[in-house]
Amino acid sequence: MKARDAMTPNPVCCLTTDSAQTVAGLLRKHNVGSIPVVTDHDSRKLIGIITDRDLCCSVVANDVNARSTPIENFFSRHPAACREGEDLDRCEQLMQERQVRRIPIVDGEGQVIGIVSQADLALKDKPENVAKTVTEVSKPPSATIAV
Repeated sequence: MKARDAMTPNPVCCLTTDSAQTVAGLLRKHNVGSIPVVTDHDSRKLIGIITDRDLCCSVVANDVNARSTPIENFFSRHPAACREGEDLDRCEQLMQERQVRRIPIVDGEGQVIGIVSQADLALKDKPENVAKTVTEVSKPPSATIAV
């Protein structure tokens, strides 16, 4: 199966200049846990991704003014992404390696055209593949022990 066959098409996107409050409102309105960050709404070129956890841990927990603060310092740059024609296995591999629950899908120009989430996998993929992905994503990050 290809990524385009499992993706949720045309996800809502945001800009680095959008306020944290605006992005939080988009997350709530669209009932999603992350939003791709793009250069502009016309080209929709992917530059990052922001999650509800980013907003909670970086904005709310630090008592940053969400109304006036743009997200430019709070999103993850250069996120893992897949091309629409790549195998869904590649999306799952990236989710497992990067321990992320969502992978933006881009076309040949880097334009965001979809997103594959764990929920999409649960609806479209084999249960054993989904179970492996959920297990890997949910593992605690490896700790490096200094000697």
